[in-house]
Amino acid sequence: MLEGSQLSSPPQGRPLRPLERELIERMLAGKDVGPGREARLSSALVADMQDGGMGSIRFLSSEHTARHLGRAIAQAEYIDEDGVLVSIVVNVDQENELYEVDFWKVDFSPLKRYPRASDIKIEGAP
Repeated sequence: MLEGSQLSSPPQGRPLRPLERELIERMLAGKDVGPGREARLSSALVADMQDGGMGSIRFLSSEHTARHLGRAIAQAEYIDEDGVLVSIVVNVDQENELYEVDFWKVDFSPLKRYPRASDIKIEGAP
């Protein structure tokens, strides 16, 4: 094995699905998240979080530094097909890079349908 080959291996994950990307773009519209957001989203790798099927994802980083939750930058909600309220929060890490999209269905059940960008009500929006 070549020296350092373990450090150069890419993170495991998958690209954003179209509905995920549309949802994130809508939630981040008008937010100051730095230049190149669209390029970062198109090349982002994510991992599904173990949240009981609620739809949360974590953004993976090729950096070898420890990441931790920084702050929420966007919040929204919608009503799932079964009539249950779902809260959605986009969080960044300590370096202000996208960290996760956290879904919380108030009854802790799995999502019936992933929301379209047009389904959500963004907190603070008219």
